[in-house]
Amino acid sequence: MSVLLKKPFGNHGKVHEITATSAGWRYVGFSLYRLRAGETASEATGDREVILVMVEGKAEINGAGQHWGVLGNRMNVFERLAPHCLYLPNDTQWDAKAETDCVIAVCTAPGKGGHEARRIGPDGITLTERGKGSNKRYINNIAMENEDFCDSLLVTEVFTPAGNWSSYPSHRHDEDDFPRITYLEETYYHRLNPASGFGVQRVYTDDGSLDETMAVADGDVVLVPRGHHPCAAPHGFDMYYLNVMAGPLRKWRFVPAPEVEWILERDA
Repeated sequence: MSVLLKKPFGNHGKVHEITATSAGWRYVGFSLYRLRAGETASEATGDREVILVMVEGKAEINGAGQHWGVLGNRMNVFERLAPHCLYLPNDTQWDAKAETDCVIAVCTAPGKGGHEARRIGPDGITLTERGKGSNKRYINNIAMENEDFCDSLLVTEVFTPAGNWSSYPSHRHDEDDFPRITYLEETYYHRLNPASGFGVQRVYTDDGSLDETMAVADGDVVLVPRGHHPCAAPHGFDMYYLNVMAGPLRKWRFVPAPEVEWILERDA
C-alpha cells in the first residue's frame, strides 16, 4: 500500500491522526473523530491553529474560552449542505460533546496568533459549481484565501458526481515562487456514496520521481507532499473530499501538468 494512503484506525473515536512529523513535512495536520451521541473529545491547540469541521452530525463545542453552542446541521455529508465550522487560534483549547453520532475533522497548521476564534459557516458558504462536462464538481469554500479567517490554513470541501473527475486538470503547488506558484502541502479526506464504493487518486511529479495511483475507500486520507493529484469518482459512486492546505504563504497558486494545459486553455 502506498505510504501516501492512510486508512482509519477503526470506526469509532479518533480514527485519523496525521501530524506534520508523521507525514514527513512541515505544515499540515489532520485528525478525525467519529463519536457516538454523548461521547466527548478535547484537545489543546498548542502552537497550531485549528479549524473544526462538522462533517456529519451535531456537537456542543467549547473553545478558546467561549461556549459556541451546538454546531452541525447535516446528518449525511452527501446532503451537500454548508458545513458548521469553528476557527481556533494557537495556544487555546477545545472540547466537544456529541449531541448525535457525529464526525468532526480537525484541520491544523502553524498558528501565529493573528486571528481570533470565530464560527465559520453555514452562513457565507455557498455551494459553487466548477468545471465542465465530466470535470464538473461542487465546492464549499470554508477558508480559502479570500476569507481572512486564518494565519496559515486553507480549507475547502468538494463534491464530485459519479463518473466525474476532480482536482483536474492536473496541477501542482509544490514550489515557493509566488506569484507563479506557492508551496502548499495538502490532505484529502475522502467519502464515497454508497460507502461500499471506491475512488481513484493519482499523485505524480513531472519527472516521475513520485507516481502513485491509489484506490481510496470511504474514510481514507491521501497525503499530497508534492506533484499533481487528480482524482476520479467511478460510475455509480459520488465522491466527497475535505481538503486541508498550508505552507509558508497563505496563497493558492498552481501550475498545470504539461499534458493537460491545453484543457485548461480550452475550458477557460
